[in-house]
Amino acid sequence: MAVRSLRARIAILFLVLLVLVQGIAAVLVTRANGQVARETIDAALLQGERVFQRLLAQNQARLEQGAAILSADFAFRQAIATGDADTVTSVLRNHGARLGASAMMLISLDRVVRADTQDRARTGRPFPFGSLIEEAVNEGKATAIVVQGERPYQLVVVPVLAPDAIAWVGLAFEVNDEFAREMKGLTGLEVSFVGRTAHQAPWRLYASTLGTEARAALAAALPAEGFAGLTRELEVAGVPYETRESDLRTATGVPIVAVLQRPLAEGLLPFRRIDNIFVGLAIASLVTLALGSLVIARGITGPMQRLADGAKRIQQGDYSRPVEVEHKDEIGELAVGFNHMLDGIKSREREILRLAYEDGLTALPNRAMFNVQLEQAVLTAKRIEEPLTVMLLDLDRFKAINDTLGHPVGDQVLREVGLRVRAALRESDVVSRLGGDEFAVLLATGDAERAPQVAIKILKALEQRLVVDGQSMDLGASIGIATFPQHGSDPAALLRAADVAMYVAKRNKGGYAIYDPGHDERRREHLTLLGELRHAVEHDELVLHYQPKMTLATMKVGAVEALVRWDHPVRGFIPPGEFVPFAEQTGSIGAITHWVLRRAVHQCAVWHRQGLQLRVSANVSARDLRTGESLVETLANALRVEEVPASLMCLEITESGLMEDPSSAQATLRRIRDLGVATSIDDYGTGYSSLAYIKQLPVNELKIDRAFVAGMEVDDRNAAIVRSTIELGHNLGLVVVAEGVETDHELANLQRFGCDMAQGYRFARPMPAADLEAWLKK
Repeated sequence: MAVRSLRARIAILFLVLLVLVQGIAAVLVTRANGQVARETIDAALLQGERVFQRLLAQNQARLEQGAAILSADFAFRQAIATGDADTVTSVLRNHGARLGASAMMLISLDRVVRADTQDRARTGRPFPFGSLIEEAVNEGKATAIVVQGERPYQLVVVPVLAPDAIAWVGLAFEVNDEFAREMKGLTGLEVSFVGRTAHQAPWRLYASTLGTEARAALAAALPAEGFAGLTRELEVAGVPYETRESDLRTATGVPIVAVLQRPLAEGLLPFRRIDNIFVGLAIASLVTLALGSLVIARGITGPMQRLADGAKRIQQGDYSRPVEVEHKDEIGELAVGFNHMLDGIKSREREILRLAYEDGLTALPNRAMFNVQLEQAVLTAKRIEEPLTVMLLDLDRFKAINDTLGHPVGDQVLREVGLRVRAALRESDVVSRLGGDEFAVLLATGDAERAPQVAIKILKALEQRLVVDGQSMDLGASIGIATFPQHGSDPAALLRAADVAMYVAKRNKGGYAIYDPGHDERRREHLTLLGELRHAVEHDELVLHYQPKMTLATMKVGAVEALVRWDHPVRGFIPPGEFVPFAEQTGSIGAITHWVLRRAVHQCAVWHRQGLQLRVSANVSARDLRTGESLVETLANALRVEEVPASLMCLEITESGLMEDPSSAQATLRRIRDLGVATSIDDYGTGYSSLAYIKQLPVNELKIDRAFVAGMEVDDRNAAIVRSTIELGHNLGLVVVAEGVETDHELANLQRFGCDMAQGYRFARPMPAADLEAWLKK
C-alpha cells in the first residue's frame, strides 16, 4: 500500500538510508572483522608454532644436558666398564627419574641396546635409530622424534666419553596428551601430534588436547598432502578451526607433525563483541534517527500541512486567513510567497467578480448581475406578495451618433445615459447596462402606477441637451414596462414581456409602452405575416403603385415614385405601414427591395419603349445599404436585362437610414452613382445628419419630409425650415423635392421658395401603372 503521508515518507526515507548505510557498514565491518580475526589467529598460530618449537628445543636441551651429566658420571662409566647390567639399569632409571624422562637406554658402540629402563625386551637388540648414532658421531649429540611401541618420543643420544666414546646414552621423553596439554598451556593453542607409519599411509593421532569427538575426526580432516608452514581453515567435527602444521624432525623420515589449532569462533569472539557493540549502536542510532526524523519531518511537514490547509481553504473560496509564518527558512519563504499569492488571488477574484458582474464602461451592473438581482427580487416579491417592475430601455438614434462621431464619443454618451438614468431612480432601484445601447431598470418597491412616472422621468432626463467634446446631440429612448406578477411570474417571463413592450414603444414612437398580452398576439400575427410575406414575394402577390412627381416650374410630371403594396389573397389590401417596418426589423426587407427594383426597372423599360420618359424612384432601406454589393448587383442586372438607361432610375434612402452606418452608406451610394443611377435623400430633416456629412454624400436629390411641408400653414417656423432646406439643397447642387403636398397654399409657398419638384395628394394619389398612364393622358 502506498504511503501517502509526506511525514511518514521522510521518516521512512531517513530510516531506509540509515539502514542501507548501517547495512553496508555492518557488512564491511563484519568482513573486516573476519579478516582481521583470521589474520590475528594466523599470527597467534605462527607465534604459537614458534613457542612450540622453542619449547621442543628447550626440552631437547634439557635432555641433552641430562644425558651429558650422566655420561660424565664416574660411577656410571665404571658400571659400563664392568658390564654390570643391573647397576647400569639402576643408574639409568634413577637419573631418568630425576630428569623426568620416559625412557633411558644404553647403546654399545656396536649399536646394540645394552640397557632399557622402559622395556627389558629391547636389551640385546640393535638400536633401531642408527641415523641418530651417526649424527651423534659427527655432531657430538643427536635428537629426533621417534616412534616406539606406537608411541612418539623425543629422543636424545649423546656419547659416554672416557675419554673416548665407550657407549651411547639415549634419553626419551614421551610425546603424549600430558605433553600436549603442557604445550597448550604455554601457547594457548590446541596441540595435536599426528604421524604416518609410511609416507602414503593415513594420518594417525598420537596425542591431542582436543575433545573426544574432535580427536576422532582430526586425522580424517587433515589433507593427505599436508600443509606444513601454512595456515588453513579446517573443519573438525563440525567446528571450524584455524589450523597450522609444524613438521617435527624424525629419525626414520616418516612424517610426524604437530597440529596447532585455534577455534575460529574463539578467535572471532572479541570481534563478535565488536559486532554486537556495532549492532547495539546501529539499533540505538536507528531509534535516535527515527525519533529525529519524525521531529525533522514534523518540522518540514507541519508548515507544509498548514500550506496544504491554506490551499484547501482557497479551493473552497475562503481567502480570509493567511498561512502563519513561523520560520525564516525556505519553508518560511514559501509561506510568505503563498500569502502573497493568496493576496493576488483575492485581488484578482475581486477583479474577476467585478468584470463578471459589472459593466466596464458605465460601472453599472451588467446583464449577468441584473439577472441575479432580478431573480432575488422575484423570490422576495413572491414571499412578501408585493409587485415589482422591470423596464427595458433602448436608445434611439445611438447608432448614428456612434458611427458619425466615433466610438469614443458613443462611449461617453453611454456613460452619461447611465448617470442620468441612475439619478432618476431611488437608491433601492437597480439600473443595469445589458449591452450596446440597451439598459434595464428594476423597481423593487412601489406600486404598478409608479413605473410610468419613472419612465417619463427617465425620458425627460435623456431629452436634456447632451454635449460631448463640443458636439451637441439629442437623445431619445424607447422603454418597455412589465410588472410582477401581472405580466410574468419569473425573471425570464418579465424580461420577455418588457422586451415586447419596448419594441412596441419603438415602433409607435411613444416613448414608453406597458406590456399588453395583445402585444404577443400581434407578434404572433407578425410572425405569421412574415411567412406569408415571403410567400407573397415569391408568388408576385406584391404590386407597385406609382405617385407622380410634378416639376413646379412647368407643372408637368417628370418622375414617379414606386410604392409597394400587398394585395393579400385572404386579408385583402395590407397598408405598407403594417408590413414594411416589420420586414425591416426581421431582415425580410431585402427580398422586398430586390423585388421592387426588378419590377420598377421593368416598368420603366415598358414606358421607355412606349416613348414615355419618366424617371422612376424606388425606396431602399438602411439594411439594404449594409448589403450594398447585393443591392448594386441586382440593380445592375435589372438595367442590363431590361436595357433601360440608368439615368431613368433613382434610389431614395431615408436620412435616418444613411446615419445608421454612414461608412457603408457612402460606399454603396458611390457604387450606385458609378452605375449612372441617381440617388435621393428621403425624409430629410428627421435624421440628425450634419451639413458636412450631406456634402460628402454622392446624391442628386433632397426630399423634404412631409411633416415640415404640412406644417407651413400653421407654423411659420416650418415654412422657414422648408425655405432654408431648399436653399441648402440648391447650394449643394441638389434637386429639391417636397413630399406630402396636399393644399394650394403649400404648393404656392413651395413655388415661391423655388422648390424644384413636389408630390402629394394635391396632384395625385399612388396608383397602378395602367391608371397612371390613363391619368397622364388626361
